[in-house]
Amino acid sequence: MTGEIRVLVVGCGHMGAAHARAYARIDGFQICGLVSRGPSKNALDEALGGGHALFDSTERALAETRPEAVCISTYPDTHETFAVAALESGAHVFLEKPIAPTAEASERVVAVARSAERKLVVGYILRHHPSWIEFIRVARTLGKPLVMRMNLNQQSSGETWKTHRSLLASASPIVDCGVHYVDVMCQMTGSRPVSVSAIGARLVDDLVPGRTNYGQLQVRFEDGSVGWYESGWGPMMSETAFFVKDVVGPKGCASILAREASGEGRSDDVDSHTRTESIRVHGADLDAAGRFARSDRVIDMKDEPDHDDLCRREQAFFLRAIRDDLDLSDHWRDAVESLRIVLAADESARTGKTIELQRPMETPR
Repeated sequence: MTGEIRVLVVGCGHMGAAHARAYARIDGFQICGLVSRGPSKNALDEALGGGHALFDSTERALAETRPEAVCISTYPDTHETFAVAALESGAHVFLEKPIAPTAEASERVVAVARSAERKLVVGYILRHHPSWIEFIRVARTLGKPLVMRMNLNQQSSGETWKTHRSLLASASPIVDCGVHYVDVMCQMTGSRPVSVSAIGARLVDDLVPGRTNYGQLQVRFEDGSVGWYESGWGPMMSETAFFVKDVVGPKGCASILAREASGEGRSDDVDSHTRTESIRVHGADLDAAGRFARSDRVIDMKDEPDHDDLCRREQAFFLRAIRDDLDLSDHWRDAVESLRIVLAADESARTGKTIELQRPMETPR
């Protein structure tokens, strides 16, 4: 496909606006319409210079604009419906994570993309972050098994807590945020996850029945590696150690040192969620006297991209996937697999049982 790709932006909240700003910066995309149920589309239209077609209905927007691509940044419970409608209309789709509310629904979305021969890119932003790519590369040098510890607790208030409450109607924190970090764990180990267990707590009375706003999961891999992830949302959450990202192996460990991003009052700042600043690498080798053979090494990441630039990198990949006809089979498999793991963790938290994981779906090429 050559020339500008006309893209319809569905969902104009924080992530939708960030992706829209990316489209405005990239030669190759032209925004043909903005869709939201509320006034966020009007604010985004004004921020982008005005003049965009505005819609309350995705169905009507698809019919009237006939876009070549659609960006979906709505709540997870709408992802399957909107993605399938866009794909069946003939559009390529960029879809924010998680791909769908259930593993079965995510497989249906992938099946529609395959049968329609359209590109489907899921918003795994850390896969485009040079610091996280380096973190994963270093983890792979530490031997096996790996012990992976990660969390992202968010002390939220005001509009952020309002957004979190809306998200909690669709997914728990260990599902919505957990797909990112479980995906990182899968990349670090390169091994099949075999089981997952989790605990959860309901710290707010008026949530959807069965939903918790705090959770912690533990995933076990075929090679003996283990991973831990913790996430909680709300005004009651502690900001102490809300940002832990490290990996330990027989040969040493690597830890993200995000001193500024993990500072007081930063847990509800979305830009802090992807920040690394530096990575400390520690070697386990001892000398003849039993002391560490070498000093820790610090990899400086001061030139890392901010959140808007990461969204631009995601959309540049989306553009390349369309124009260069990239094979996204592995991307689809990984998106479904990480979702399958965190959904199993959610089930474990509800039932108190360890969930044995089936082998991942096979994605035909």
